[in-house]
Amino acid sequence: MSDSLDPRLNAFRPDLADARLKGRVEAERFVEGSVRRVTTPLAPLRRRPQTDAPLDTELLLGERVRVFEEGSAGWCWVQAEADSYVGYLPAEALGPYDAPPPTARVSAPRTLVFPDPDIKRPPIAALPMGALVAVTGEASDHNARYAAIASGGFVVRQHLAPLEELQADFVAVAERFLGVPYLWGGKSALGIDCSGLVQLALGMAGIAAPRDTDCQERDLGTRLAGIEGLQRGDLVFWKGHVGIMLDGQRLLHANAHHMMTAVEPLQATVERLSAKGVQVTSIRRLRAG
Repeated sequence: MSDSLDPRLNAFRPDLADARLKGRVEAERFVEGSVRRVTTPLAPLRRRPQTDAPLDTELLLGERVRVFEEGSAGWCWVQAEADSYVGYLPAEALGPYDAPPPTARVSAPRTLVFPDPDIKRPPIAALPMGALVAVTGEASDHNARYAAIASGGFVVRQHLAPLEELQADFVAVAERFLGVPYLWGGKSALGIDCSGLVQLALGMAGIAAPRDTDCQERDLGTRLAGIEGLQRGDLVFWKGHVGIMLDGQRLLHANAHHMMTAVEPLQATVERLSAKGVQVTSIRRLRAG
């Protein structure tokens, strides 16, 4: 029965499975799991409970996960609530769900957390775009206005946006990651991959997107007939890769050729990948609005 379920998006193993999958998969034990929150700026979700295991994605501060197993080696087997991705997180990256609920998200590619409302103090942490925080108060000095956050410290107010405030142009969000190093599984200004860039940028615009390119190609937008008449925001897919059109000619993508997020003519990308036997598989256009 489990053959039809994607193990990336459904929590099941021969010995343990999500109770919601009972009757659909076989496992020695089924558990409900417990809801927790990510309490570190970035948390690596790995394929196996090992520090050298492949990085499948990253979860951001404030995200909710369902924990199915807390291993003795310091790893938890979890499923992310936002995109259903399953993997292993360090136990130290998780805290209780009943912490103050988030009221804002980081809207800058990266922001610093200061111990006091003073930009001259050495920062105690840095938060990625999309991190969720609970604002508990405000302060100001002659340099800036600050938000006190429940996890500790102060963030400059202009780097936070209310949860209900969405970005109007997801492509403009993605453009802010130009020059960011390419990192397989990455989803922040420290390092990002092609599908992570698409997922994060769309998320800031209020559009839920899967994590991996094959799922994005399946679920996002409508298919176009060819590469003529492309416009800003169209998504171009190859097997294992995706890019965002800046306009009718230029492609923005996090890629291993440049080892960073870069802009280049779409035709250059098509020719380079075609030379390796990799062809465009589809172009998808998101619905207006």
